[in-house]
Amino acid sequence: MSDGKMQVIGLVRFSYPAHGGFQIEHESPQERAAFLYDPVRMEERFATFAGLTLPPLCAQTDPDFTLAIVVGDAMPEPLLQRLLDLVEDMPQAVIIPRAPGRHRQVMREVINQVRDDTSSLPSLQFRMDDDDAVSVHFVERLRHHATALAPFLAQNRYVGLDFNQGHIARITPRGIRAKPTIETLWTPGLGMAVAPGASRGIMNFSHAKLARVMPVVTLPEPDMFIRGHNEFNDSRQKDGVKPVRLPPLDAEGEAHFMQHFNISADAIRALYR
Repeated sequence: MSDGKMQVIGLVRFSYPAHGGFQIEHESPQERAAFLYDPVRMEERFATFAGLTLPPLCAQTDPDFTLAIVVGDAMPEPLLQRLLDLVEDMPQAVIIPRAPGRHRQVMREVINQVRDDTSSLPSLQFRMDDDDAVSVHFVERLRHHATALAPFLAQNRYVGLDFNQGHIARITPRGIRAKPTIETLWTPGLGMAVAPGASRGIMNFSHAKLARVMPVVTLPEPDMFIRGHNEFNDSRQKDGVKPVRLPPLDAEGEAHFMQHFNISADAIRALYR
């Protein structure tokens, strides 16, 4: 982190078997781990992580951030090595193994582990699932708006910063299917300014209820996030959840995704070969 700048921290759970934090319930950590590390599920997770999540993070116009990737300490060695290989050339990435524990407590400890506790400035935090993405401008714009709001941030322990315009997308062997969306307090578009010394962070609050417990600033900039849809979305496993119709991107749409997210439809098609 450079002197005089707010520290930016991103957090990703990569198939971490937490107690809580999932809408799909399991009887034990072992049962949850078996679900998370199922070979079919893991193939899809690695595809979405490599095809959607990492490309824009590797191409941030402001590369001064830390990405904490939380994994289970019992993740099978071949899977862990595969993940390490994916982020080998990403200096911002820090893989943090943790034993199964209470979701919010573990995430608080992880963020505090990478947070600069000597800074007199707020830290800027964002969270992502391992099948979501942010714009290549996300860190730059998050820091820009937080700097502009500095007097307001100084008066509040926590402030939400909500980029509410993005896309829903699914990757397939034929490329990308996607449509634009405007949503409030969706996790991949949500940031938070956390005052120095505050013990909690972005993973310690329900994203959907954020405005009940802190001020939230809505930032209606286009193309700021991608919410990934796939067969294993935790939030889409309940009965009665309707599928979202996602048309395939044409050449213009593919070029748009490349420009704003550094996501290549050709590279995604290659993942399935």
